[in-house]
Amino acid sequence: MQDYIKRQQELRMNAWEQAKELLDHAASENRDLTAEEQEKYDRINGELDERSAVVERLTKDAEREARAAELRAPEAVQTRQVAERPSDAEMLRKLVAGEVRSYTFGSEKRDLTTAADGSVVPQGFYDVLQRKLEYVGPMLEPGIATILRTEMGNDIKVPVESSRSAATATAEAAVFGESDPTFSTITLRAHKFGTLVQISRELLEDSGIDIVAFLADQFGVALGTAVNAALTLGTGTVEPNGIVTASGSGATGGTGVSGAFTTNNLIDLAHSVDAAYARRPGTGFMMNRASLGAVRKLQDANGYIFNPQVTGPDQLLGFRIIENPDIASQGTAVKSVLFGDFSAYHVRQVGAGVEVARSDDFAFANDLVTFRASIRLDGDLGGGGSDAVKAFTGGTA
Repeated sequence: MQDYIKRQQELRMNAWEQAKELLDHAASENRDLTAEEQEKYDRINGELDERSAVVERLTKDAEREARAAELRAPEAVQTRQVAERPSDAEMLRKLVAGEVRSYTFGSEKRDLTTAADGSVVPQGFYDVLQRKLEYVGPMLEPGIATILRTEMGNDIKVPVESSRSAATATAEAAVFGESDPTFSTITLRAHKFGTLVQISRELLEDSGIDIVAFLADQFGVALGTAVNAALTLGTGTVEPNGIVTASGSGATGGTGVSGAFTTNNLIDLAHSVDAAYARRPGTGFMMNRASLGAVRKLQDANGYIFNPQVTGPDQLLGFRIIENPDIASQGTAVKSVLFGDFSAYHVRQVGAGVEVARSDDFAFANDLVTFRASIRLDGDLGGGGSDAVKAFTGGTA
């Protein structure tokens, strides 16, 4: 598998070189891409994204395979026991069969376990669902925002640094000066997001249907889409304060360019964030796919500022790029690119997972079984506030 992954990485880098050749050729003739060249460029960009997704998926598969091999080792089998608590798959089967009416998946996270014969226990429903939640947007993805999980749904306070302590040179035997940091707070509540999925009784009773995968896909995409949009663009009233809404003003584009950004605009945006935040591991750019396509065409004195990576996220000006489909495309007076320490954004999640409940009565007349999935969470920009994450805003028309 590693050889295949390496081959996909090489093909991706080759595709990027082809894209640069198209742009360089047009630039040398001081013209835009022709219709034929633009079509080819778009096709190459699509290939870049597809191969990136393949590499990411295969890398995760390889990691899981290595972990499974480790757990299948004789010494691991002897020391690990299958959890006595019912598996996610078993609980979902009970929901489908009507033996239980509701269950919160993810309320107790467990490591991958092995049976007595060394075989790997199938992955839980919650893990599949969680991957779907992360797939449709980055705001619930580990390593992006800071995820806070609480047992109860009461309001919680998160401190936001307003000013830092300052140190000064002090003479021998002199009194040290006092300098205390100051803080404000943000309040994280528990907004509810949910969806209903109705399934015919015939489908439930058909043993050939993978009901786990079906429900995980339906719930994951529905909840993930709604939650990512709220955590990105929410107004902060009866929904999260989205990261775009909470971000500060970093750079503004020129006039007469329909809100488009330039290389210098993105450099200005990166340097509008204080080094105390810009140097943190969670720092990067965030934009949608259309803006990412525009970034790939930009150059500075050293060449293209987009830097594809063989492993890990692609980079822009030395910082990682995070794709978020809910950030607006380039336009006048809209925030289309964010830069900063995204770990400063706090997502509060009540409980540890998604509650799934079943009703046989809701659509009784149609002989449909209704499943309801819900999640409670909130989000806002904490540590550093609007100083930690700033935005590029398109100039006026």
